[in-house]
Amino acid sequence: MLSFRSHRRVAFVQAAFFAAFALLASPLAGTLVAGGALAQGAAAPKETKEPSVGQSAARERQKKCGAEWRALSVSDKAAQGPKWPQYYSKCVKRLKQIKA
Repeated sequence: MLSFRSHRRVAFVQAAFFAAFALLASPLAGTLVAGGALAQGAAAPKETKEPSVGQSAARERQKKCGAEWRALSVSDKAAQGPKWPQYYSKCVKRLKQIKA
């Protein structure tokens, strides 16, 4: 009869075996083995995507609005909109109108 520790050890080995089997049976495993990454232990290189024009414009607006927000004094912030989301919304609308 197996002790409690032995039961836990058997359960751990079974779980590890099934996890390894599931990984090898997955469609991703074929690409890793074919590329040699699984055998060498190297990670597959990630493709880096360039941000779209819209994403770049949104990021620039966010940076400009953030710089303006940090430059405002406490009383100016209260007049513009007491919280960042309200100020940011107004700032983005203003910057979009300026661009158009």
